[in-house]
Amino acid sequence: MQEKKAETTTNKNPKKANLLDHHSIKHILDESVSEIVTSRGYVEDVRLSNVRLLLGTVIIVIALFAQFYKKKFPENRDFLIACILIIYTKEKNAILFTYPPAGSFTSTGLVVSSKLPRFSVMYTLTIESADPKSISANQQVQFTKSVTQWFTNDGILVEGLFWKDVEALLDEYAREPKKNK
Repeated sequence: MQEKKAETTTNKNPKKANLLDHHSIKHILDESVSEIVTSRGYVEDVRLSNVRLLLGTVIIVIALFAQFYKKKFPENRDFLIACILIIYTKEKNAILFTYPPAGSFTSTGLVVSSKLPRFSVMYTLTIESADPKSISANQQVQFTKSVTQWFTNDGILVEGLFWKDVEALLDEYAREPKKNK
């Protein structure tokens, strides 16, 4: 525990989570993962986020229209189901989509996803290719670890320990042998 506190004192703005709120913990960890991946030269691909914003805007307009239109909910359910399917099949648990790093030999970016089930302390981080069928795509890598090893008793993230784990996973992905076709 002393080592954890020593590492957090060097950070001027430590990231603090409410240890009783699993959403708070996951948000801090996901935010840190995004920082780590982008610091390694990957640029965030925001196209899917933009599509989701556009769909959200369309849904809001439809909702406003539906509020004052004479037809009821069941008649617009196909559109709503299509929106949900797009989010479910493409995004899943993704927290970050990237382009390939500048100057790299690979032609695909990354999809970084995470899970922290409710009432669990086990955080799963997965890194895979944005285009798994590409010839330059590596195999998916992941780790599952307890969040208790990255936070102090006060809820402060020990970024040094977490960065080491995430960078090790990025390195493992980078040196993973290519898929056999």
